Amino acid sequence: ITKFGLGYAPDNWDSLLKHLRSLGFSYGEMLDAGVIKESKSNRFFDFFRNRVITPVINVRGNVIAFGGRSMQKNVDFAKYKNTKQTDLFDKSKNLFAINLISKKKKKEGLDKIIVVEGYMDAIALHQAGFDYAVASMGTSLTKEQAKLMKRYVDKVFICYDGDSAGTKGTLRGLDILK
Repeated sequence: ITKFGLGYAPDNWDSLLKHLRSLGFSYGEMLDAGVIKESKSNRFFDFFRNRVITPVINVRGNVIAFGGRSMQKNVDFAKYKNTKQTDLFDKSKNLFAINLISKKKKKEGLDKIIVVEGYMDAIALHQAGFDYAVASMGTSLTKEQAKLMKRYVDKVFICYDGDSAGTKGTLRGLDILK
């Protein structure tokens, strides 16, 4: 929890909104950051409510986005929600946990990276002792993500899910890495 900065957004419609307003943020800034949404009736509400929140931290150690995972079973809405693309965050140019890879490389060296699909996959691997895992935040590994990994290592293992999307993503990813 501490290593990855995990948090929880309560099931209130406006807890974060009220907090950020008290800090002086405007509705426009919160909308641009993707942490609130506007309803059809022109009311604002917290986008990530009732979810475990995972910050996406860049190589410089700055939080640039958030992912939220519902902990409810049998939900009829998205299990995962992610920050939309912003000036700070372009999913195709970032990797979840790259900040930890950077620290590890500087501290003790690094010869390989495991790339997985999602935040929780990377967190689980770190918890199991594989502290050189990152997540591409989906199955669409990009050239930019491959270049980012190349700054740290020459050996990358793709470990996407075994479903159809994961298999296709692995094959595309291998081509990109090659």
